[in-house]
Amino acid sequence: MQSSVSFHAGQTAELRVATDYERRGFTILHRRWRGAGGEIDLIARDAKGLVFVEVKKSQSFEMAAARINRRQMSRICASAAQFLENEPGGQLTNVRFDAALVDASGAVQIIENAFGQD
Repeated sequence: MQSSVSFHAGQTAELRVATDYERRGFTILHRRWRGAGGEIDLIARDAKGLVFVEVKKSQSFEMAAARINRRQMSRICASAAQFLENEPGGQLTNVRFDAALVDASGAVQIIENAFGQD
């Protein structure tokens, strides 16, 4: 069970990341959207398409990035596919999967297209 402190730290990290995306012209459609595969932290849209964002907070960017594993990426992709069922372009919608890393100071680092193919 997640502690109250880490839960609130996670919410604060998500808010910082959402603000960063909004500053860059994105609209945040959903926070913590839950699909069959699991939760997607943020779903954002701009003129180019949708961005599914996994937010990770840790002491450093490297430690945050290490917390994203292959199984989690698969679950997020499955939920994203479900989300796209209600989009006008369906599975043909332009999408990308970003990792948003937040360090202990609250700094944000966005890794676009973080879920690369092997």
